[in-house]
Amino acid sequence: MIIAGMAFIVVNFFVKLLGAQTPHPWFGSLQHYPAHELILARSVVSFVISYYIIKKRGLTLLGNNKKWLLIRGGAGMIALTLFFYTILHLPLVVASILQYLSPIFTVIFALILLKERIKILQWFFIAMAFSGVVVIGYDKLINPELGEQIALFQIGLAILSAAFSGIAYVAIIKLKSTDTPINIVIYFPMISIPVMIFLCLFEFTMPNGIEWLILLIIGIFTQIAQVMMTKAFHEGPTAVVAPFQYLGAIYAFLIGLFIFDEKLSFVVYIGTGLILIGVVFNSLLRKH
Repeated sequence: MIIAGMAFIVVNFFVKLLGAQTPHPWFGSLQHYPAHELILARSVVSFVISYYIIKKRGLTLLGNNKKWLLIRGGAGMIALTLFFYTILHLPLVVASILQYLSPIFTVIFALILLKERIKILQWFFIAMAFSGVVVIGYDKLINPELGEQIALFQIGLAILSAAFSGIAYVAIIKLKSTDTPINIVIYFPMISIPVMIFLCLFEFTMPNGIEWLILLIIGIFTQIAQVMMTKAFHEGPTAVVAPFQYLGAIYAFLIGLFIFDEKLSFVVYIGTGLILIGVVFNSLLRKH
């Protein structure tokens, strides 16, 4: 899970870089890419790598539990599309922190779909996490100058992304006993590639020069992150491995501050802190 978190932050960094509307002083002028094109590049690389591994191991392409594999692939595609969009339009640390609401949704959907029990104290920390979202939104209202950085609509999309990630995580838990991690991973590109090709018919940017390499890096590191995350959920209890993904919040904060010059108000940091405390303690309670 630690490796997955480090790989995800590399992906988020380059997605943010290619989505910037203005040239970055460190990397010069790069073209602006829509979220669906970045996901298409990531999906093509992921499919090629996953297909090679599946064929080399002699596994079946479509797996066993096709219903939950489709749910995992579809939910993951929607979650990542919305997440990439929020990375392009929100400060990196805010987009990343809001994505960390996904374990909260995992608990809620596990209650609904897998009939897992939730302790009363867990509901308290769930409420604390969502209160952090309210604090971030409130800061936008009292600091209108942040309107270009933090919009309530984009916060809503980030929460929706976390909800679909929660569904995807529940599917991974459900598929533990029936399918291999690589079979779970390949369903994402199999579903997303045709959808993203269709969207690219309406908006597409032809890569130039080093941008080809950046797109390849996004694809490779996303594949590493997805495989490592899926293996982590496969081989260890969810409540034990899930908290380690929150190390990515530290990476996102440092990259946003020192590379993208994202200076946020103290209120926003209070909101992100409430979210982290809520999700981490919820995961620890789940463990016990």
